[in-house]
This record gives sequence, C-alpha cells and structure tokens, in this order.
Amino acid sequence: MKITVIGATGMAGSAIVSEAAKRGHDVTAIARSAEKLVDLKTKIPSIQTLLKDAFALTKNDLSNSDVLIDAFASSPDKAYLHVDLAAKLIALFRQSSQPRLFFILGAGSLHISEDHHLVVKDMEKDPQNDSFISVPQNQLKELQFLQNVDDVNWVAVSPAASFHAGAATAILKGKDDLLFNQAGQSETSSGTMAKAILDEIEHENYHQTRFTIADGD
Repeated sequence: MKITVIGATGMAGSAIVSEAAKRGHDVTAIARSAEKLVDLKTKIPSIQTLLKDAFALTKNDLSNSDVLIDAFASSPDKAYLHVDLAAKLIALFRQSSQPRLFFILGAGSLHISEDHHLVVKDMEKDPQNDSFISVPQNQLKELQFLQNVDDVNWVAVSPAASFHAGAATAILKGKDDLLFNQAGQSETSSGTMAKAILDEIEHENYHQTRFTIADGD
C-alpha cells in the first residue's frame, strides 16, 4: 500500500513511517526540514522523501497515495494551522474515496467523567496550560470540522492524556472517552500510536469518525 505521511520527521510521524516501512508498505515521508528528512532516510533507506511545506502541497503531490496521514504539529501561537491543513486536504479530495485521509488529533476533544465533559474544558481551568492550550482547542475545532465532512474518506485518532515518544505496548481502543489502563494511567506512546494507525489502515474498522487509543501496559 502507498502511504504518505505529512509531518514525517516529528514524534508521531517518524514512528508511523518506521512502522509502515517495517510492514512492507511503500512510504513517502514529507517534511520541511531537509536535514531531518536526510536523517530519517538514513535510518529507513526504503522510504521516499519529499521536501515541501505542508501548505505548498498540491493534489498532484498526494493523489497517488492510498492513505495520507496528517501528522502535522504546530507551535501554540499558530495552532490554527491544524484546522487550516485539515481544510486544505479535505478540499483537495472532495467527492473522492482515495486517498483515505488519516488525521491525528489531541486528547482535548475526548470526554471524561460521568457528565462526559470535554477534557479541554479541564485543561482550560489550569493556568499552567495557558502556554499551549491553543493546540487542544484548535484540534477540537479540527474534529468538529471533520465531523461535517461526508464526501471524503477520512478517519481521525486521538491519543490519551499523555502523548509521548516510546515503544509500542498493547493497545487499548475506544471511541470518544479518555482511556485509562489498569494502573490508572492515561498514556499513549508514539510506538503505540503508529501500531494502531497501521492496524487500522490494514484492517479498516472506522469511516468518517474518530477513535482513540492508549497504552495497555
């Protein structure tokens, strides 16, 4: 399968590229840092690379892909770019079933507690989160945008409360509620995220919806 990853040199993107290549897929890694792309290619020689800003990508750059994964990350002061890029990709492939678009969202749009309020609402109450709160806020807007798209083959995934670099574990899977493992931890490693995304690509279970995954160990 031809898999293209936008933001391929980031924490999530590089783990996805590695997992996809390991499973024998034809992988194209897209990023705007030449140095980081060279380093990624050195580590994973089988991949193809494309040095290009995500917002400069054209339909011609992406249309040969079976699956296009948006692993883009922004600084908090430009968190709106999460929504802008999703809108750009959706616009490129309106009324098309290919490529399948895969979006990585945050945990802020998940529900928690008996009243099922949004995690981002708790985050907004803590002043220590002020420096980055715009990211989960805009990732919530990204999900809300996607939920109104019915003519593109898309799917989205959210990690647990703590999304960090690390090896894959057993996978906990849910729909819209924040997940916790048996130890009461709400964590997702980049390896677990990559494993879950590739599993979903190879065995499609979700269509035009968001699911969530967490480390089971």
